[in-house]
Amino acid sequence: MERSIQKYVEVDRGRVTVDVHGEPDQPAIVLIPGAMADAAAWSAVARHLDGWPTVAVVNRRGREPSGPLPDGYGLATEIEDAAAVLRGFTDVRTLFGWSYGGLIALHLANIRPVPHLIAYEPVMAPFGAAALPDLRRAQDDGDLDASITVALQQVTGMDDATTAALRADTATWSELRRLGAPAYRETLAINEAARPAVLAARAARVDLVVGERNRGRAPYGTSFDDVARHVPGAVVHELTGQGHLAHLDAPGHLASLVSRLGTLDT
Repeated sequence: MERSIQKYVEVDRGRVTVDVHGEPDQPAIVLIPGAMADAAAWSAVARHLDGWPTVAVVNRRGREPSGPLPDGYGLATEIEDAAAVLRGFTDVRTLFGWSYGGLIALHLANIRPVPHLIAYEPVMAPFGAAALPDLRRAQDDGDLDASITVALQQVTGMDDATTAALRADTATWSELRRLGAPAYRETLAINEAARPAVLAARAARVDLVVGERNRGRAPYGTSFDDVARHVPGAVVHELTGQGHLAHLDAPGHLASLVSRLGTLDT
């Protein structure tokens, strides 16, 4: 699925871009990335997906060429933006979300019908809550390096040596700086979001996926367990050998599982 176009979706006080792989408007899967990622980071997964003629990857606000996060930003902003994207396609068969994107998808499926929802390691409050003061300080100081360091170490649990190695790689660190600017506001949005008793109430079917390396482990595996308790009837799957960054480390492996889950409805 090499052919792709970029679609612009007008949203409240801004716009969102969507990378569309394959056909422009056929039965579709819509992917919502999470924090520290954009549509480009998910392009390899999109190219490996089978079973949907249209694969649409949302480039959430805060990532160029989409617009900036608006004043008053919160989870409700993301839900409204995602709903606008879905309205731009005539036949969305599957909604997929990763990490914060998974939380967005699960909340969206509380307010509109979704035939099939897949969420890879979705997170929810109190995910990253302890890091909020330091993230706020870094944002107020305009210190992107500090913001990324706090996000990696205090939110994701990365150790000093791994963080230092990333920082020593100029290209990788530059990319993290580009994607990490909204880290404080997005982490705050996760923790200020309402916590309904049930998530994805209007989804006909929900599959939750956790990486084998994170199963039962903080921070992602434990947050995943919190989410799973709010999605009655969801089927839980484990992606062998993988952690939170399967879309970068093993895009074909992740796409194979997602494609297999999609064929169960056909």
